[in-house]
Amino acid sequence: MGLFDRIRGDDGPRVAFIGIDGVPYSLLADHPEEFPNFAAIEREGSGGAIDSIVPPESSACWPALTTGMNPGETGVYGFQDREVGSYETYVPMGRDVQAKRLWTRVDDAGREATVMNVPVTFPPDREIQRQVSGFLSPGVDKAAYPDELREYLEGMGYRIDVNAKLGHDEDKTDFIEDAHETIDKRFEAFEHYLAEDDWDLFFGVFMTTDRVNHFLFRDYEQDGEYYEEFMDFYRKVDDYIGQIREMLPDDVTLVVASDHGFTTLEYEVHFNEWLEQEGWLEYEGDDPDELGDIADETRAYSLIPGRFYINLEGREPRGSVPESEYQETRAELKEALESLTGPDGEEVVDRVETKEDAFRGDHDDIAPDLVAIPNHGFDLKAGFGGDGEVFGTGPRNGMHSFDNACLYIDDPDARVSDADLYDIAPSILTLLDMEYDRSSLDGATLLK
Repeated sequence: MGLFDRIRGDDGPRVAFIGIDGVPYSLLADHPEEFPNFAAIEREGSGGAIDSIVPPESSACWPALTTGMNPGETGVYGFQDREVGSYETYVPMGRDVQAKRLWTRVDDAGREATVMNVPVTFPPDREIQRQVSGFLSPGVDKAAYPDELREYLEGMGYRIDVNAKLGHDEDKTDFIEDAHETIDKRFEAFEHYLAEDDWDLFFGVFMTTDRVNHFLFRDYEQDGEYYEEFMDFYRKVDDYIGQIREMLPDDVTLVVASDHGFTTLEYEVHFNEWLEQEGWLEYEGDDPDELGDIADETRAYSLIPGRFYINLEGREPRGSVPESEYQETRAELKEALESLTGPDGEEVVDRVETKEDAFRGDHDDIAPDLVAIPNHGFDLKAGFGGDGEVFGTGPRNGMHSFDNACLYIDDPDARVSDADLYDIAPSILTLLDMEYDRSSLDGATLLK
């Protein structure tokens, strides 16, 4: 029996999902003695590496993970998306997610869901039991509902995100301290509401792992200055997962997953600069800073991460590429991307996906025409009006990867193999013993 076990009626099985944003499976699997709680879940249940989605960017990944649907259905393709029929862009928020979330399905079934710190969920859903929104939220005062949740979180000093600007300092001491303080408060809040034991689905995310990886991952992979601090932080993550596992009642299955993998960053690739140098992109003025500044002659432009759009006549306001030349133009750009090499001669791109291969759904009017998946070491940027350099470096030394995300299911009937991010939602629905249209989701349950 778990610490907070209590008698429930025939309410059905329950699930506690804990997200560990950006944690690669290899990090945990290569150090079972350092991370014994993850090793125990895999040994007694199931665990393994899974693929992320196209593109492997948190703003697109979390809507996909929480719905089981691809960006063509969720309507969210990245941190910045383009308005239909416009060069205006926007940062997708919770209301921009068009597919049904897991907690909405739970609520529709007359059951309860507590949702804490999931990215791209602002403003909080006022129909479910309780929610505090995560990444991209303005603050706890506006991100938490109902009042009881908001008052508790404000009173205990809850923090939605780490201060990432501290990671830009050469001395990472303050950043590391801030990361520990943030995750400590996150665990304290998780523990409090797990103890309430009044939910059928608990869905909480540790985002701080992604932040630590962005600024310290090279130290881990290359035994750098902050290797021990990196490992110490992850020992804490493992300990918190172990404490959560121990406190859960027997009718609750623990699921732990990341939304993408991570690897060392060697070069940032500024693709709009590359497009300009290669003759694909032109600007109207001398000081461009947004998509709307591109000139009529532009043939293609890019948005992060590695998304490419043909400036198509009839779709873009000042499209220069006729529909009749679309396929030929896209194929030309795809070939150019596939042949691009970095400063040391390495291929920048692992593969380039067309939108037909990567997405399906009703929102392909804002889908990128191509998505480049980088080889390890290359972080694909966009931006407008750079400094003239295609390849550069910045304060981050870690980057997202499509491969090597992780998934742990504390159930011996689960099989985590040949899986991807889309399989998580149907697996949770199966664990909750909830009916759903299997053909409507892009993944499949990993339960026997």
